[in-house]
Amino acid sequence: MPVNDDTDPLRNVAGDDTTRDTASDDAPRDTASDSAGEQLPVNELFYSLQGEGKLAGVPSVFVRTSGCNLRCWFCDSYHTSWEPTHAQLSVDEIIASVADHDADHVVVTGGEPMIHDGIVTLLERLADRGYHTTVETNGTIYRDAPIDLASVSPKLASSTPTADRDPKGDGEWAERHENDRIDVDALAQLADAYESQLKFVVTGGDDLPEIERIVDRIRAAANDPIPDGDVLLMPEGTTRTELDETRQRVAELAAEHGYRYTPRVHVDVWNDAPGT
Repeated sequence: MPVNDDTDPLRNVAGDDTTRDTASDDAPRDTASDSAGEQLPVNELFYSLQGEGKLAGVPSVFVRTSGCNLRCWFCDSYHTSWEPTHAQLSVDEIIASVADHDADHVVVTGGEPMIHDGIVTLLERLADRGYHTTVETNGTIYRDAPIDLASVSPKLASSTPTADRDPKGDGEWAERHENDRIDVDALAQLADAYESQLKFVVTGGDDLPEIERIVDRIRAAANDPIPDGDVLLMPEGTTRTELDETRQRVAELAAEHGYRYTPRVHVDVWNDAPGT
């Protein structure tokens, strides 16, 4: 699997006339339109292996939008949340870039892709062309769109950027993040509407009681059953060294509670290299 070593976050996206900008604290929205159609703020577009979840290991094209309504202190896509950067690309340009790669699976991720109205148009266009789509979302927003797998990652209390963990300040985002990180109605809608997986980033055993409370709340609100096999535990860590400290403990917790363990294949193989 080739890895592009260029550190430009838009290395595979567009040509020399691409405009990149840095967004404010409020997540950018795709309000711009031109003759090329609806636009989205795209931070990265690249080809790699899906690293997480039920489809781990599947060759995929990743479309990473910029902007997020949350601020997890350990975010592994820092340049889409804490310091969002992006190019404004039309849906036509995104589709053309996806078609340049030999893959049938497209992962739409972020940041939080569901904050953008244009994401529905992109997913409709991908479906029309026969792509299988996974949408990686924090589960705070529901949209009616053709999604083959909703990969929903509810954020635990351990994600809140308190003053002692804030990578950018003194906890200014903590209250907003804590208030917005769980939306049970949206989570239940996603579980009912799509094939889905509930993927939790786990730092240790202390996270399990909260995970079980959240899963119970979603099950109570959803119409369809959510089997334990759709609940995935994933070790926290964006480097091999960090995963070495959490991997075994989280795998044992998954086995103990009957949930599914998911690796982070891209980290295991390429560490924290960009474009993976």
